[in-house]
Amino acid sequence: MPVAERARVRLLRLARGLSQDQLAREAGISRQAVTGIESGRWDPSIRVALAIARALRAPVEDLFEGPPPLSPVEALLPPGTETAAGGRLRLAEVGGRLVALPLSGAGASTLGFEPADALRGPGEPVPLRAPTESAGPPPRRAMVQPLGLRRPTLLVAGCDPALALLAGPLRQLDPPVELVWWPCGSVRALALAEAGLVHVAGAHLRDRAGSYNRVGPATVLAAVGGEIVGFARWRQGWALSPELGPLDDPLAAAAQRGLRLVNREAGAEARRLLDRERRHLGIDPGQLSGYRTELPGHLPVAAAVATGLADLGITTEPAALSLGLAFDPLTAERFDLVLPRTTTGSVAVQGLLRVLGGREMRGQLEALPGYDASVLGSAVASF
Repeated sequence: MPVAERARVRLLRLARGLSQDQLAREAGISRQAVTGIESGRWDPSIRVALAIARALRAPVEDLFEGPPPLSPVEALLPPGTETAAGGRLRLAEVGGRLVALPLSGAGASTLGFEPADALRGPGEPVPLRAPTESAGPPPRRAMVQPLGLRRPTLLVAGCDPALALLAGPLRQLDPPVELVWWPCGSVRALALAEAGLVHVAGAHLRDRAGSYNRVGPATVLAAVGGEIVGFARWRQGWALSPELGPLDDPLAAAAQRGLRLVNREAGAEARRLLDRERRHLGIDPGQLSGYRTELPGHLPVAAAVATGLADLGITTEPAALSLGLAFDPLTAERFDLVLPRTTTGSVAVQGLLRVLGGREMRGQLEALPGYDASVLGSAVASF
């Protein structure tokens, strides 16, 4: 008898609070039969298997016959993601195509291991098309081995760590929706949305006129159109090690005193903000220790400062406050969700819209110092 089957019988018996004697009485079989099945010495007859399943109030096929193995399927690996054969993946269907995100590097964004939906199969991924200078590297096709049945899954790209709060209320929906959050900067998130590789892109891009998310999303997604929905307002600025004490101008102090800076990846609004400040002060990147570091999100930047790996970095006020750092604001920003028109009719995005209009998500945001949830779920623009 397979190990998994005898383990299921024992675990379900324990979950029901039954001893082996009690299960034997309820099933009308001998205690020795229960012991033999749980130890793997005996294979139950059909009659005994049905009797145990009735006693444990479980489908007999769940106890004694595992589901048939799932066949490998083809999925798209977005550009810039790497995983070896056998690597763990999260899966989401976006616009009728299966997208696979590696559970490694920036994709492993929580303090615990995320459950995998699939493993990457053997063989090298095949690019969908030849790379071009304008469009950059294309997604690649790869065979993946699912580990279970697929469920409705929302794939969101963006840098705000509060996106992870969507997971709880999404799972409470009927049908439940899983969340896969891909931490990355606004420009990268919009590029993924334009390529049809995510359902939603989070953005806080400052336009030349000083507003946020009015020009960038509509420009990048002009060919497909979409909706912009509000998520939150917060301030962005310098997260400072408490040991530094007050600084009149953190960036000037970093250049003059050789303070260690931690930076974001190219395309992130935090990096663009740093560069605006740097150009305003006439500071060359070579004068800044750590300028070429790249971390994929606001919390990693704050964590680098909090752990002493850096003295300062640009991040959001909620990220800085959550780790007990001093915060020197530079801008007041808004973070919006950009929904390509190609995804708005999906079960996953419809579930997201219900969550954005609900009380639980608003309460979660308002409980975090530094967040203004007044714009959550608001219609910002259509394009």
